[in-house]
Amino acid sequence: MVAMDDAVYQRCIDPNCDGVLDVKDTSFRCPRCGDLMDVAYDWDRLRPPTSWKFVEQKWSRRTDPLCYSGVWRFRELLPFAPPECVVTIGEGQTILQCADAVATYTGMKPGRVFLQYEGMNPSGSFKDNGMTAAFTHARIVGAKRAACASTGNTSASLAVYCSATGAMRAIIFIGSGKIAYGKLAQALDHGALTIQIAGDFDDAMARVQEVAGKLGIYLVNSINPFRLEGQKTIMYRILEALGWEVPDWVVVPGGNLGNVSSFGKAFGELHHLGLIKRVPRLAVINAAGANTFFHLTQRHGLRWESGRWDREKLSAHYRALDGENVRAATIASAIEINRPVNLPKALRALATCGGLAREVTDQEIVDAKAKVGSGGLGCEPASAAAVAGLRRLRLEGVVDSDERVVCVLTGHQLKDPNATVAYHSSDPKTFDEMLGRRGVRRANFANRAVQVRNELAEIIQAIEVYAR
Repeated sequence: MVAMDDAVYQRCIDPNCDGVLDVKDTSFRCPRCGDLMDVAYDWDRLRPPTSWKFVEQKWSRRTDPLCYSGVWRFRELLPFAPPECVVTIGEGQTILQCADAVATYTGMKPGRVFLQYEGMNPSGSFKDNGMTAAFTHARIVGAKRAACASTGNTSASLAVYCSATGAMRAIIFIGSGKIAYGKLAQALDHGALTIQIAGDFDDAMARVQEVAGKLGIYLVNSINPFRLEGQKTIMYRILEALGWEVPDWVVVPGGNLGNVSSFGKAFGELHHLGLIKRVPRLAVINAAGANTFFHLTQRHGLRWESGRWDREKLSAHYRALDGENVRAATIASAIEINRPVNLPKALRALATCGGLAREVTDQEIVDAKAKVGSGGLGCEPASAAAVAGLRRLRLEGVVDSDERVVCVLTGHQLKDPNATVAYHSSDPKTFDEMLGRRGVRRANFANRAVQVRNELAEIIQAIEVYAR
């Protein structure tokens, strides 16, 4: 039960339902309708900040772990935990880079495209923003074990937080052959119990929810609303880097749709609190081989409609996938998901921010990845979907070349080094095994190694020819 005087609690995302849960409840489902939950705040009682000075005052106190963290220095905007309960390992030390090479590639003007690089987090992806918040909530409720289903990044982040803090035992569910080695290596190296099941991420996600419910294990997938509270801070850091000015667009890859859901919540709250005067537009980019959100929103007109979204459209889509035995398939393994658990929250985010969805092919993804890399930031394939999506939106005339756009790069290049090496390889077999079977036909921006004999004159000649 939720006490009448609780300023922080969990609330059903459906505005037509009055389902609520106590802040310590870990079922993460509405007790009335079974829908997803939000972490809700009674802002009138919590006395939220009225300007960004509350963050700026912490910049000189970086020896304090809560001020150093790129998540918890914004704790007044996610006030569900007392400071003594916070679990942090220094997450959120990320950068926002102006990327003119990417601007040229996407058809934008110089100085208008920015890359938010989440690969600088401890585990190498954006997941740490949410994991620190989930672990903090887990400490509050006294959890001893934590579990997730994963295509790789969630498992890596969970394993890092468990091993670095010694707080819990990590249990990870993955599908067979559905995880990049760079990510699996992290889970194994950090001591997580890894359970590989026959199936894909969607199968693993269904199983981990069943197991967590039966064994009382704390679930850290993005169905967990406390994890999404941490992911809101990606947007706060973007605003911080832009001098508290709101960009025109934020473009983000779409997998389980936790990021766009948290971004929509972040901007809705900031606008309500008066910390921003307008909200940016959100663009969610699916891979063409895992395009449920694009398919339903852009082809079938699925909308939030104040919580009265057409659930039958979603059910019909899933029945069609099952009937044709369609599985998600894309080189961008981090977004290789056909049944995103946060789809309703993502619909709400599009309504809040005037957003839209697009799909891009694996060819577009790997080419965009190469252009990002040549500009100085290496990212995993899923990250590059955001840049490929911006290029698509420019070609369609949806985004103006003079608008200010932030593309979120969700994970580090070394999360999936095989894809990078295959793209730039001069060996056709290597290319085909990693990329060709995914429908990638060309490496349009390949930087292949130059093979020469071990002779000084030949080496010098190669340098003179290729490195002028």
